[in-house]
Amino acid sequence: MLPDKAQGFMTYNRELYEEAPVEERIQHYQEFTKKMPEAKLRQQAYRCMNCGIPFCHSGCPLGNMIPDFNEHVKDQDWEEALEVLHATNNFPEFTGRVCPAPCETSCVLGINEPPVTIELIEKEIAERGWDAGWIQPEVPKKRTGKTIAIVGSGPAGLAAAQQLNRAGHLVTVYERDDEPGGLLLYGIPAFKLEKGVVRRRIAQLEAEGVTFRCNAEVGVNVPIAELEQYDATVITIGSTKARTFDGMNVEGSDLKGIELAMDFLPQQTRRVLDKSVEKREILAKGKNVVVIGGGDTGSDCIGTSLRQGCKSLLNLELMPKPPLDRHPDNPWPQWSMVLRTSSSHKEGGKREYSILTKRFEDDGAGHVAALHTVRIAWGEPDENGRRKMEEIPGSEERIPAELVLLAMGFTQPEAESFVDQLGLEWEKNRFGQAIKADNNYMSSRPGIFVAGDARRGQSLVVWAIAEGREAAHAVDSYLMGSSELPCRDDYGYSLRETPEIAADARREQVPA
Repeated sequence: MLPDKAQGFMTYNRELYEEAPVEERIQHYQEFTKKMPEAKLRQQAYRCMNCGIPFCHSGCPLGNMIPDFNEHVKDQDWEEALEVLHATNNFPEFTGRVCPAPCETSCVLGINEPPVTIELIEKEIAERGWDAGWIQPEVPKKRTGKTIAIVGSGPAGLAAAQQLNRAGHLVTVYERDDEPGGLLLYGIPAFKLEKGVVRRRIAQLEAEGVTFRCNAEVGVNVPIAELEQYDATVITIGSTKARTFDGMNVEGSDLKGIELAMDFLPQQTRRVLDKSVEKREILAKGKNVVVIGGGDTGSDCIGTSLRQGCKSLLNLELMPKPPLDRHPDNPWPQWSMVLRTSSSHKEGGKREYSILTKRFEDDGAGHVAALHTVRIAWGEPDENGRRKMEEIPGSEERIPAELVLLAMGFTQPEAESFVDQLGLEWEKNRFGQAIKADNNYMSSRPGIFVAGDARRGQSLVVWAIAEGREAAHAVDSYLMGSSELPCRDDYGYSLRETPEIAADARREQVPA
């Protein structure tokens, strides 16, 4: 017997999915969480207090109406829960798997108890929707005759495409890879996000009328002039230019065996999809692997290297180790700057913090043999929030490595000539630079809009979906004079006015 709804948070404890044993799951590349019984799922929804002021709303970049869908789950009305969730989130099965859940760190229950398992419930709502056949193509009843090009098919591009197509516009999505999905397909490992999950959404968009053109890189094998035929263009190409040791005077950083994470990870996804690896293969099998960078990308490199059968795994992070609990300067409902341990971290390897790479050692044949590092001490932030680091004498170390994976974050879109040819402007951000756009997502050239990481810098999938939806509203308004597409203003506050989530600045833990 379930308790009165007002008593759920005092009755049940927070529970997460049971995971397959490490020794079992590192033998494959499939997702490894075990199904949770419906009774337990309802118990988790019962923990939601349906607060008078639901801070989880503001914690979620999409503005998901979390207490509302929790209420429907409590009542076993899963179809209605899905409708509520889809009202704000086009792809809850993506965010239910790969979002760090800023909504949970804003949960009121989280002030003095473990927060509600919002992400888990979100995923279950979506999966039940697919299993029951409730998620079907929504073909627009009429067409406006307006045509829109979307450049890039990651989460921002897909969200913008679906919204604009449902508004009745004719949408064509350009993707430089051989299949749509962007980082959802090739960037995130299959053991976190199985690719059938992405492909079924792509199939839905195609059935709704969205056209995908793959192997089509604008400015390379697609002339820039081709965009002129459209009534509007949305640029959602992400921020995929990796941060490297270039310009840092790190000796040996050009040796073979020092590889970019986003050259390594997509290769393994191609193998999982039974596709050929056209570039030089990067494999961890039998090697001492060092991953430099402590964010999500670094974690993905760890899980992938362990599955490939590396000899050893060491993860180095420049920044200091986060605390286990919130610091007084980081109160609720802010994003909690605490130590996070991903499923990949639990699978093996070692993490070291406050480590600076000084040089790479050559094996005599032009291949990396080791890193030479030093431990550093971080000072207190100055008035600009910057922290000075100092090397600790006597802490130098030689670390053997035949494969070094760089996961140090991303600085800007890989589109210098493309942006310049379109006559767009750049602007600096905390990571490097992005394509300049105003609060309505319009670039410096009328009719060309920018959304997602291309506009805001490296960020979260949930932010990309939110920006894609907001940009769609802006494009529809630009073309039609007004828009019935939803936006965050409809929920009482604007996404454009929502403060940056602190997590964004630490996705790859790059120093300010």
